[in-house]
Order: sequence, then C-alpha cells, then structure tokens
Amino acid sequence: MRRIHTEEAFREAIAGEGVTVAVFKATWCKDCHFIEPFMPEVEAKYEGKIEFVEIDRDELPDLCSELNILGIPSFIAYRDGKELVRFVSKLRKTREEIEEFLDRALQVAEALPRS
Repeated sequence: MRRIHTEEAFREAIAGEGVTVAVFKATWCKDCHFIEPFMPEVEAKYEGKIEFVEIDRDELPDLCSELNILGIPSFIAYRDGKELVRFVSKLRKTREEIEEFLDRALQVAEALPRS
C-alpha cells in the first residue's frame, strides 16, 4: 500500500480512471494495527482492480477534517477524483467487512457513467 504524505499527492492518487481506495489510519490506532496482518492479502486479491493508498490521519489533519474522517481506520473509494462510497465506523473492521466494502466499491464504479 502506497503511503501518501501530502494533500497534493492524495488528490493526484484519487484522480485516476480506476478505483482508488484511500485507507485512513494512525500509528496509535489499535484497530488500524488489527487489519495490518491481512491487508496485503486483501490488496493482492484486488490487484488490477483497486489501487490502495494509505494516509496517516495525524500527518494530514486538515485533509481528514475536510473529508469528515472521524473514526479510523476509514476506507473511501474514489474514481476520477469523486467519492464513490465510504466505510467509516467507530467499530473494528473485519477482513470480511472490508472485502464486502471493496466489492461494493467496484459495483458502484461499474454502475456509474465515466466522467
């Protein structure tokens, strides 16, 4: 998962024609560490379909405020710079829930016309 360190890099990452999922995390977040062991397998499963980028909420607080990122980890899917769908809750996220979100993001991307 590619780490993003600037707002400019974030906006470039989500601007593409393909589906990009931004994962908002923080180093102190226990639930963020919970997903780390299985995320490489999840990324491999969606390779060629979804690009993943990681943002540390504490590095880019203004961006996270603008995007209304409250609970972490949070997942937001984008295409062409527009938000498709988000998975944000204060509850711990399981691998199954994350994969259901990613499947839904791909379905939404398919259903929407291209910009």
